[in-house]
Amino acid sequence: MKKILTIALALVVSASFSTVSAARKKKDKKDAKTEVVKAPVKLLSGNDTLSYTTGMAVTNGLISYMQSQLGVDTAYMADFIAGFEEAVKGLNDPRQKARIAGFSIADQVGGRMLSSLRQEADGPDSICDEMFFRGFTDALLGDTTVMTVNKAETLSREKIDANRQAKFAEQIAKGRAFLEENAKKEGVISLPSGLQYKVLKQGDGVVPQTTDKVKVHYEGRLIDGTVFDASSKHGTEPATFRPDQVIKGWTEALTMMPVGSKWQLFIPQELGYGERAAGQIPPCSTLIFDVELVGIDK
Repeated sequence: MKKILTIALALVVSASFSTVSAARKKKDKKDAKTEVVKAPVKLLSGNDTLSYTTGMAVTNGLISYMQSQLGVDTAYMADFIAGFEEAVKGLNDPRQKARIAGFSIADQVGGRMLSSLRQEADGPDSICDEMFFRGFTDALLGDTTVMTVNKAETLSREKIDANRQAKFAEQIAKGRAFLEENAKKEGVISLPSGLQYKVLKQGDGVVPQTTDKVKVHYEGRLIDGTVFDASSKHGTEPATFRPDQVIKGWTEALTMMPVGSKWQLFIPQELGYGERAAGQIPPCSTLIFDVELVGIDK
């Protein structure tokens, strides 16, 4: 029961007061550390006892939640209490409710949402705070002096898509330039599909079929040298999967490699993840893999 009440209170605090406490951080620490002076508590009835003890009980774990999830510095607890008590007094006041909602929405929009939008819209153009918040508030006030919300939605989608396509084109161009130079290197073999490979060790075992379960050790890198994955990160045993369960560049290579071989693969984005991001792999990335085919699990 205590845990449920604590979680419930934490969620209420998160939704209503996180921005209030963050804004209060700007105050001088000397003021923030001022003690909260209150009248002595007198538990004169069963109601008093139940109310007071329950109020204390639901705070179990709340301070650590405020620190870790809301970024509240406990040096400013007096400011948090002031904001909490101010909000409590206005729970039935429509204007106060609106202000509290404003703080809560500002925290959500100005935090993770804006960060996510910036990442999505990143490109030749970028989102700046002042104009973003102006558009946000104009829309809520029904101010269509510049444009309607529907028009804004259309233009926003077009701009974000244009930025995305520009980033894709830049990434694809880098990959193609890399592969063009790489094809000139000794030992690199280019296939009609666009896949390139270099034999580091030639095995003499069986060549897998697409539905065989292969066992491989591998390391994957971006063309700038960033290692984004390796079988060694997942334990000492080789990775096991079917060639038809992975990206096209791997499928093509694995169904050409004899067991015991180790190849270096250079995979164009269209044989990799294409326009999808995958972990540390940006969209439209050309990939490099060192792949050792250990065996086939029958």
